[in-house]
Amino acid sequence: MSAFTVTLLTDPAAPALDPALAEALRNAWGGGEIRWLAPDEAAEFDLPALPDNRDSVWSDLQAQRVDMAIQPSEGRRKKMLLADMDSTMIEQECIDELAEVAGVGEHVRAITARAMNGELDFDGALRERVGLLKDLDAAVIDRVVAERITYRSGGDALVRTMNATGYTALVSGGFTAFTARVAAHLGFNENRANTLEIADGKLTGVVTPPILGREAKIVALEEITARLGIAESDVMAVGDGANDLGMLHRAGAGVALHAKPAVAAQCDLRINFGDLSSLLFLQGYSAAEFR
Repeated sequence: MSAFTVTLLTDPAAPALDPALAEALRNAWGGGEIRWLAPDEAAEFDLPALPDNRDSVWSDLQAQRVDMAIQPSEGRRKKMLLADMDSTMIEQECIDELAEVAGVGEHVRAITARAMNGELDFDGALRERVGLLKDLDAAVIDRVVAERITYRSGGDALVRTMNATGYTALVSGGFTAFTARVAAHLGFNENRANTLEIADGKLTGVVTPPILGREAKIVALEEITARLGIAESDVMAVGDGANDLGMLHRAGAGVALHAKPAVAAQCDLRINFGDLSSLLFLQGYSAAEFR
């Protein structure tokens, strides 16, 4: 029986997974039969043992815009998806988009980038950025969702497919004003985030405590798995920032998706070219099985 499974992935917008490349790698590592999950886009094969040169091969493949993941074959299909929102399920950071409208975009973006890379304390950085939004009209939130938020490709198929056999939760260091809309749009079973305090139709510049940061994402993992009666190993978590590392390390499969370099460096499963459908390929789903 196979011990490990190698998954090869490319950008679905420009699928360029050469069958000869998959064949050569399989032969070099003495792997089993190649299974194509999506033509030119995703393939997998099984291995009896972990190859010693996997890190150098991963680097070589990255130069060819190919992602590679190696996981234990057993238990790859997960019962729950735990997902970050900003720059993961959507392509923006909501607070940056609000700041843009408020006229403090550049300043806030710089703080966000440093916080997501783990250079700043998350809670303090969040309070500072929200403070800069004081007196912004709360109606701006709807406008930002409608005009400035775009969804990362593959997200709808990911959530629908995971919902068909399990549970999905959106956990964000952002704000419920956004997660509620994003979760409803994509079909998440539940969402958790911070609450922006609003008074007289304007943002007060305050986050209602407690702040949901790195620890709160771990708590969400613990609470939801306990409630569902499943193990943490049954969870696939996905995120891109430093505040996601706790849940990425605790989950059975923690995927760093288009993550900040400092974050990706600490994760075994790194997707730099694929989209959210990569998370289904990593579990052995073929494109034909997507909902």
